[in-house]
Amino acid sequence: MDFERCYRAVDSRDQRFDGWFYTGVTSTGIYCRPSCPAVTPKRRNVRFFPSAAAAQGAGLRACRRCRPDAAPGSPEWDVRADVVGRAMRLIADGVVDRDGVPGLAARLGYTERHLHRMLRAEMGAGPLALARAQRAQTARVLIETTGLGMAEVAFAAGFGSVRQFNDTVREVYATAPSQLRAAGGRLPAVGGAGTITLRLAYRPPLHAPALLDFLALRALPGVEEARGGTYRRGLRLPHGAAEVALTPAAGHVAATLRLADMRDLAPAVARCRRLLDLDADPEAVDGALAADPALAAGVAAEPGVRLPRAVDGFEMLVRAVATQQVSLRSARTTLTHLLSHLPAGEDEPDGAQRLRGFVTPRELLDVPDDGFRMPAARRETLRAVARAVVDGDLDLDPGGDREETVRRLREVPGIGPWTAGYVAMRALGDPDVFLPTDLAVRRGAAVLGLPDDPKTLDAYAVRWRPWRSYTVIRLWRAA
Repeated sequence: MDFERCYRAVDSRDQRFDGWFYTGVTSTGIYCRPSCPAVTPKRRNVRFFPSAAAAQGAGLRACRRCRPDAAPGSPEWDVRADVVGRAMRLIADGVVDRDGVPGLAARLGYTERHLHRMLRAEMGAGPLALARAQRAQTARVLIETTGLGMAEVAFAAGFGSVRQFNDTVREVYATAPSQLRAAGGRLPAVGGAGTITLRLAYRPPLHAPALLDFLALRALPGVEEARGGTYRRGLRLPHGAAEVALTPAAGHVAATLRLADMRDLAPAVARCRRLLDLDADPEAVDGALAADPALAAGVAAEPGVRLPRAVDGFEMLVRAVATQQVSLRSARTTLTHLLSHLPAGEDEPDGAQRLRGFVTPRELLDVPDDGFRMPAARRETLRAVARAVVDGDLDLDPGGDREETVRRLREVPGIGPWTAGYVAMRALGDPDVFLPTDLAVRRGAAVLGLPDDPKTLDAYAVRWRPWRSYTVIRLWRAA
């Protein structure tokens, strides 16, 4: 938050800093993203804030021109494993709206008072203010993209009352909800009621083919599909099932969400952003990896390769266990057979099968032995982790403690360093995991002229810190 660095970013309208901080203009009473196209304000009228909630707490309203509330999320909170980073990911997933601040504090293992103190120090606002800022953004999306009545929008966005909703929208956007709808112009719903189309912002560059190739190679029938430049999948959200279609475009990812319950909009958006790694800072990652001559040519040819993550931590753990010592094709066959033992999904009016979410821990425990086309030991590993998740002994959510989760995973018979590392990388979002024993990683290293002996390669990989997870993706592509 150095004033001179922030002001230079604002003066140059640098999009790379969108989401890193927010610019408050005291003379106009608004706050903007750094790339706002408006005339650069005078230094004496400028304040910088670490979050939109902090700017709102200072009495500023969101700029209607640059819409700072729709900026990409901060990459710092996306990758940090400390309490504040975990709290920000849980708030984005709607935990405060569902469980309140006591529920958030309990998930993190701290008292409400201490959690409030930490968030105020780092973010300039407490958990309630941060959740309120997110509710305001969710409300704006619903107002501008759906035909829901204002009372329905209020409760779907997580507000406790219509009055609270009206007051918040007026305070944040300096206009009434009805005027916000008239100014935005409602977009026609694609697919009928419960369907919302919106844009997910990201920091360029984004190598979309790498993302789609990765997801297509691992797509499971009935759960997900990738074709024609669009990735579709089923989701299990806190209040019901959903489907999402994600299409990368210039400057954003077009997302069409079909929700059973509108209260799931914020967690659905958070999980889609996490899946596609949209809050990453690709220039920081690519800059660090390009310093290695072995990777420089690949980074120059394919800038913006992301780390595909997960919409559900348990799903990623099941996939990791099923992939142990077998090919991706064999793992897909195994998982497809497992999913066939679940109740059939709903059909569309035209008879097509609707995509559904992945198996839950409780559902997996009910699958009979013949549903697992794998060695008995591996089957029991899956059942053991499912029981641990159901009992609350294993937290695979993005707000979980990464070190503690990896430690607990390693205690489960049948889970070794590769499986725990894969889960940490994709389910927990750890940007600095390396898999030196992975066959494809070693093949990719050999292609690039790097050592392919696991021990030697692991020692060499130290120079790629703190972005070794992104190196794994590039080595897989090289292989």
